[in-house]
Amino acid sequence: MLLFKNILFIIFIMSEKLNQIIENLKTLTLLEASELVTLIEKTFGVDSSMPAGGVLMAPSTEIVEDIEEKTEFNLSLDEVPSDKKIAIIKVVRSLTTLGLKEAKGLVESAPKIILEAMKKDAAEEAKKQIESVGGKVSLK
Repeated sequence: MLLFKNILFIIFIMSEKLNQIIENLKTLTLLEASELVTLIEKTFGVDSSMPAGGVLMAPSTEIVEDIEEKTEFNLSLDEVPSDKKIAIIKVVRSLTTLGLKEAKGLVESAPKIILEAMKKDAAEEAKKQIESVGGKVSLK
């Protein structure tokens, strides 16, 4: 019985949310509505022109490709606090084959990609190492 009440509550909340969206849509001008349709088409990779049979819109192949899990990552050094620069240079040297001068130049030129085409585990480990000494990094 409790499960049934929870389901009804969720349906009520969803219908309230949808009703609110409909009410907001009613206030749009024709130009705003047209811009909204274009934005939805671009965001979700769909086509709003329905075929005669009323077939549902399918996502474009672009979206399907985005859903596939990445296997290679680039490690980007985004920010280097000045008081942490020496420690970050040491970590960058340990992660790469760069000498002291090259690693220093790389760190000073942040934001910069420091490692490319890394496996997920290795990229996350390298990210942790740099973050542990105060650097800001991201995986791309």
